[in-house]
Formats: sequence, structure tokens, C-alpha cells
Amino acid sequence: MAGNGKAAPAGMVVPEIKFTKLFINGEFVTAASGKTFETRDPRTGDVLAHVAEADKADVDLAVKSARDAFEHGKWPRMSGYERGRIMSKLADLVEQHTEELAALDGADAGKLVLLGKIIDIPAATQMLRYYAGAADKIHGEVLRVSGKYQGYTLKEPVGVVGVIIPWNFPTMMFFLKVSPALAAGCTVVVKPAEQTPLSALYYAHLAKLAGVPDGVINVVPGFGPTAGAALTSHMDVDSVAFTGSTEVGRLIMESAARSNLKMVSLELGGKSPLIVFDDADVDMAVNLSRLAIFYNKGEVCVAGSRVYVQEGIYDEFVKKAVEAAQSWKVGDPFDVTTNMGPQVDKDQFERVLKYIEHGKCEGATLLTGGKPAADKGYYIEPTIFVDVTEDMKIAQEEIFGPVMSLMKFRTVDEVIEKANCTRYGLAAGIVTKSLDIANRVSRSVRAGTVWVNCYYAFDPDAPFGGYKMSGFGRDQGLAAMEKYLQVKSVITALPDSPWY
Repeated sequence: MAGNGKAAPAGMVVPEIKFTKLFINGEFVTAASGKTFETRDPRTGDVLAHVAEADKADVDLAVKSARDAFEHGKWPRMSGYERGRIMSKLADLVEQHTEELAALDGADAGKLVLLGKIIDIPAATQMLRYYAGAADKIHGEVLRVSGKYQGYTLKEPVGVVGVIIPWNFPTMMFFLKVSPALAAGCTVVVKPAEQTPLSALYYAHLAKLAGVPDGVINVVPGFGPTAGAALTSHMDVDSVAFTGSTEVGRLIMESAARSNLKMVSLELGGKSPLIVFDDADVDMAVNLSRLAIFYNKGEVCVAGSRVYVQEGIYDEFVKKAVEAAQSWKVGDPFDVTTNMGPQVDKDQFERVLKYIEHGKCEGATLLTGGKPAADKGYYIEPTIFVDVTEDMKIAQEEIFGPVMSLMKFRTVDEVIEKANCTRYGLAAGIVTKSLDIANRVSRSVRAGTVWVNCYYAFDPDAPFGGYKMSGFGRDQGLAAMEKYLQVKSVITALPDSPWY
């Protein structure tokens, strides 16, 4: 069924869109201004829905709701066990609506619906259940203080958390931030990306059904310069968790500093190297490299966009990489035979094509792809460049699209230097049969995650975040909980104790 009562073009599936208003204090409400904005279907460029547009007034209401729920509500005062039970119920509800939610992200973000059903939604429910299990395991320490005192620490929820998430993984990013914050006992105000607001609103609805108290989760779709800026500068927000571009990350830090010095965690851009050594299985390495850059149409912060191949297998690798790219089917994300859908919107589509032109103008050789892949919608062919040098834009700047820069190297020392020749440090991949090489390179590459003979191997238990200008703070793992907790030391006088 098409959203807003519109008939879908022949052969197209458009899910029913149930929630388009702001979610504040447990209710769906219109924006104070009455304004809405369009979210478009990247398969066609057509309007998918009109969504309420949050501005400062709406963010103020959402933050007040979250503050009241934190200061006076049940959520921070529940036992961790009780919070965990409600979070587990939310995971069950998300799981029950897998088909609908995968279709929403498919139509709103151009994501493959099949992968949404078998990867994104299951990973989100796994994340929720992981932190549901962690909610009753938040412990302080007993301190061995000197003198006639006893001491211990408490870990307490930080308060109201502003969550700003990107458009490339709308479901995963929502739960990546919200799950540990909820487990810690915080309340949240979520600003989803304006390109992909629909699933976040649906998750707010499911959270209410699961028994999350009103005010604990608020969702305010809108734009960065208005809703986002109001959230990051708000004097009653205690912490901001952001995933997105390095440029916006800078603005958030400035905003936090100018307001109330709120805590900030940032997961930012990447220009991740995939390093293939001579001893690698070439077919396996080619398949990994294709996945690393063309998965999710290259709209992945850890995409393996710089592929370094040792000279002994370079020619064979290049030939097979081109064949692999040309066999990668670009098409409707609702088609189960499709490998790659459209870029998220017109702006991103044009941005990627502009980078491809930069590559050609700077002297890189285009081996395959480089053009729109359809007459309508935001589809781009899988693209491979060779003869790329480290100073080119396509080697240094994050493209966030299906563009591979393929480069040759000779020695281990050389490739370590090349891999680190970037302002980013989010992830890296290594393909080799040598344990010595794998250990040496993984220790030497300045990145928050290193995959050896695999790529995109994520798990809720494995902390994820960046070095350098890829940000700071960690998502996933128990380390992520620390972003949403304060540590309080309590020291008590014991004047008559014989033990000190």
C-alpha cells in the first residue's frame, strides 16, 4: 500500500506510512509551527511522505519531557532488571514488525529490503537484548582509601541525552545509541536524519507499546541547522551522541562548549584501507573488496574505499575486481536479486558523481562504472579507479558512495605508511595467510577496528569507534555504557575503625 494514499508506479512496492508526526512525551504531535518537510523515495525521487518539521520550540518541549521523565519519572529509578525486561519486550516487538520496518528503510533510504530483514533488523534486536542484559550489571567499586575513611563509587545515569543519527543505517544507528542510554537509565531526544525519519518514529511507537514510560524516548525529525542545533546547544541536555560527518562533528563540539559543556561522543567519517597481500586467496580478497565498498551502495562510514594490493597479485586482482563490480546488480532494493540500491537522495547522488569527475580530472584511470545506472532515481554504477595517488581527492576525502580507489604497493612498511596517510582512523581490513603480517599490520594501523580476512564483522560485544578525525567515544560493548554514566565517589569518615 502506498503512503499518503498515492498509487505506486507499476511494479513498485511502497509501504504504508503510519507515523509522520513528532513523538514527544509519549504522544504523536504536530510541530509547533505546523511545518512539514518532504522525505523522498530514492528509487524515483518522488515524495514518499510529509513529515512534521521540528524546530527550537519542539526541541524545547522534547527536552522538557525528557528532563521531567529523568528527574521525576520511573525509568532511572527502576531496577536494571525492570528496565531490561521492558527493553527485551521492545526487541520482541521490533522483531515482530521486521517486514514492515525493512520496507520502510527500503523506501526511505534505498536500502536492500532483503538485507534489512536478515541483517539490519536482527542486528538491532540483538543490540537491544545485549544492553537489556547489561542494565542490571552497572557496578561501582569499593575503594581502599587511606586514613580513617571508607570509600566507594556509584555509577549514575548522566541524564538527558541528545541523539543525532545519520541516514545510511536508520535502524541500526537508532538502537546503537538508544539501547545503552536506556540501559543506563537515561532519557533521550532523538533527531533522525531528515532523509530517513520514518523508522525512528515507528520505533517510538513500539517503545510505548513495550512499556517505556512517556518522556523517556522522544523523536524530533528536522534539519541540522534548526532542530539539531537546538538540541546540541540546549542548556538542559547533559550529553550528545552523534554519528555523521566530521564537519558536523566539529559544529557539535563548538555548540557543546558554548552552552553547558555537555558531554559529547562522536563517530565520524572514514577512509578505510583494505590491504591485500601477495599470499592472499585472490578470489576471496576480490569478493571482500567488493563487499567492503559496494555494500549499502558505499554509504558506510567504514567502507573499504582505499584498496591496496601487493604487486605480485595486483594485475590478477584488478582484472577480477572489474569483473566482480560489473556483475554487481544495481536496481530496485525491493527486488531480492538486487545487490545495490540507489543513493539516499539527489544531493548524495550528485556528490558521488562529482567525486568521480574529480578522479578523472586528477589523472586516475576509470576502469569501470562512473555513471548513473538508471534514467530515474539515484542509482550509480559500481565504480573502480586505478592509478590513484595519495594526494587525490578520491584517496583523501570520504565519498560515501560506490567508488573504489585501487592502488599497488611493494612492502609491508610502505603499505602501513600509506594506510595511515589519512586524517581518518575508523577501520581497516587485512587479507593475508601470514599471522606475523596480520599481527604487525593490525598493531600498526591507526584505526578503531581492524578486520583480518573478513570485513563488516560487527558484534554488540565489540567496541566500535574512531582514531584521529573519525571521532572519539565508543559504541557497542560495555564500553558504550560509560558514555551514559557518571562516576560518583562517596567517602565516609570512620573515626573509630581499627582497620585503616
